[in-house]
Amino acid sequence: MSTQSPAAVRVYLARVRSALTDLPAAEVEEILEDVRPHMTEIAEEIGEDARVEALIEKLGTPEAYAAELRAAGDYPPPSATLPPGTPGGRAKSKTFAPRLALWSLVAAIVGVGITGFAVGVELSADVLLVFVILGPVLVLSAWYVANAGLDTLAELPEVRKLRSSFGSFASGSGTKVVGYFRSLQPAWWLVCAVLLVLLGLLLVVARTRGLLALPLFAAAAVAAVWFGPKTKGDKRLLWLSLPISAFVIGSMLGLLGYQMDRLVGRNYYGSSPSYSTSNTTSDGKPDLYYGTNNLDNVYVFDAQGKPLTDVLLYDEKGRPLTVPRYGCEPRSGTQMKLGEDNRFPRPQIKQGAVDEYGVYDGYNAGRAACREDAEVPFSVAIPKGTQPPSTTSTPSAPATPPPPSTATTPTG
Repeated sequence: MSTQSPAAVRVYLARVRSALTDLPAAEVEEILEDVRPHMTEIAEEIGEDARVEALIEKLGTPEAYAAELRAAGDYPPPSATLPPGTPGGRAKSKTFAPRLALWSLVAAIVGVGITGFAVGVELSADVLLVFVILGPVLVLSAWYVANAGLDTLAELPEVRKLRSSFGSFASGSGTKVVGYFRSLQPAWWLVCAVLLVLLGLLLVVARTRGLLALPLFAAAAVAAVWFGPKTKGDKRLLWLSLPISAFVIGSMLGLLGYQMDRLVGRNYYGSSPSYSTSNTTSDGKPDLYYGTNNLDNVYVFDAQGKPLTDVLLYDEKGRPLTVPRYGCEPRSGTQMKLGEDNRFPRPQIKQGAVDEYGVYDGYNAGRAACREDAEVPFSVAIPKGTQPPSTTSTPSAPATPPPPSTATTPTG
């Protein structure tokens, strides 16, 4: 086959190019490069009489052939892309809104995945505050798609390329792979729902505002089970299912990192009871740990089992074990940080609406209340024989010699 196209082919393709001028130049070149070998073969079959008229008899007019290429590649008709009388400005303006909706979805999916990873690593619901930004982005993008439809997004060049690449992969070597993953979709949405509920329960156990986040996780789990399988019939639901999948995948990776961090930390510090200054609170202050368990309070008893108060704790080098102290703010009735000291035991911080006598107040049940309880919540019984020996020594009294023995003699 000749490496150079015959003159008739070049003329024919020039007219095809003119019929496709409304499309991006790079895509037009790609289309022409795809069809050029086929047209060259046809011209060689015709032989020396290969003229433009002969190609038209075989393929139809260049304009009709361009229309067939446009339809085969899912390209919009010229009137939809370039209205009469406009050099292309309106075409660009028509693609701005769908492109913004598409890339807003992509950016939100990435942000949701990172948020899920952070929630899994930190086991903290505070990270979910980022949804104040991500939520409106997703809602506005989904609102546009719900009103304008998916056709406007399908006409974008990047979407057409992606669909073309995926279609080639799905119909070629990736047929089994695509079919396998599609068969797993029902199970995947069930896994998403279970993991979302479990993550919400973990946040509740971690006492990081998880009780407030649990309803959100439960709602997302219901949405995954209910709407996830319906994405096959309604692609607009991808604006809901894709963020849920991204969050679940991110949180799974985050939980894996959390467990790895705990295992590495446990192996590094050991499992013996210790006080480590590397363990800190959320504001960077030192915290008390017994092994891997955080200590909220320390209670001290004497040898008779009597609780001691105002005990000052120091380490083996005489350094005070100073940790943050929390209490109740009188006017607002909320828990707040009062400072740091090494005095123990701390009062217990209790939440609940109670009156001045400590009785539950149903009238104010909806009002958050905070109170400090200085009582020791348990008692101990010191077993006999476990009292430590006295550390003070007293001089021992000199031993008294035994009285002299008297000998008796018999009288006779």
